[in-house]
Amino acid sequence: MKPAAFTPRAFTPRQSPVSPLEATLRDLLARRILILDGAMGTMIQRYKLSEEQYRGEQLADFAHDVKGNNELLSLTQPQVIAEIHEAYLAAGSDIIETNTFGATTIAQGDYHLAHLAAEMNLASARLARAACDKFNTPDRPRFVAGALGPQPKTASISPDVNDPGARNVSFDELRVAYAEQTRALIEGGVDVLLVETIFDTLNAKAALFAIDEIMAEREAAGLRRLPLMISGTVTDASGRILSGQTVEAFWNSIRHARPLTVGLNCALGAALMRPYIEELSRKADTFLCVYPNAGLPNPMSETGFDETPAVTSSACWASSRAPASSTWRAAAAAPRPNTLPPSRAR
Repeated sequence: MKPAAFTPRAFTPRQSPVSPLEATLRDLLARRILILDGAMGTMIQRYKLSEEQYRGEQLADFAHDVKGNNELLSLTQPQVIAEIHEAYLAAGSDIIETNTFGATTIAQGDYHLAHLAAEMNLASARLARAACDKFNTPDRPRFVAGALGPQPKTASISPDVNDPGARNVSFDELRVAYAEQTRALIEGGVDVLLVETIFDTLNAKAALFAIDEIMAEREAAGLRRLPLMISGTVTDASGRILSGQTVEAFWNSIRHARPLTVGLNCALGAALMRPYIEELSRKADTFLCVYPNAGLPNPMSETGFDETPAVTSSACWASSRAPASSTWRAAAAAPRPNTLPPSRAR
């Protein structure tokens, strides 16, 4: 489907004052570490769902396999997603993510379900909202972060090693997909938007552009902007994201969006991630958000990762106790010991 035409314009950082919601989050972050939930994918794996269960009644006669499409479960097995959200909230999470990591028309196209992407986002946001409302108290507010994942296609890397200039997605196509996702997440009641697991900064810029357009529409209608969280992914010991940027370059590329938090997630374990978080802490002028993998993937491990929850959470907890001038000052997501696994595997 050809994306709707649009008139290019400059990205204008917001000048309006922060909303009461963002002011609340900033106050909390200034006083203590807020806990982000853990992995959705590995929690879903515990249910050992079959193809038929993934399909549910809605897609019983669908012509294509859908097992592994975790975002679909918000429609076909909503009780599973609700149980996972509530488990993380019971374990102490302050912020839970919607089950929408791959809920865009582009990502869902792999399952021939692009037409359900908006519905997935709306249902996922409502499930997370209901769970937070159930656990919310005046002295312990809970928040929903609408998750916008990185997409299976990249705007700055060729899918063909023989043609460096080839691309399988355009900036405009990404903008349209992210805009649809963002609108549905907001309609479903999210508090914050989280652009996460960024391995291609150009993809992230498309998401930020789409979000900025929608926030401008909200302001024109007398509504407040939603707080924004941004999280990149350093893929290996080179200290760069997949599209080639260092941590400092990544921050300079997205700082105009004035996020509530910036950070890193996925790929590396807590110990290997720490040097890059330290660098980001020195460069960024906002709060940090850190949620590492449970080490590098290992298909021989029972969980798919070398680190157990105790190992990863202990490493994060030790780092979070470092001086505020170091890495983990007011981090938005450092797992507590003895809680659910902090791995962000999908």
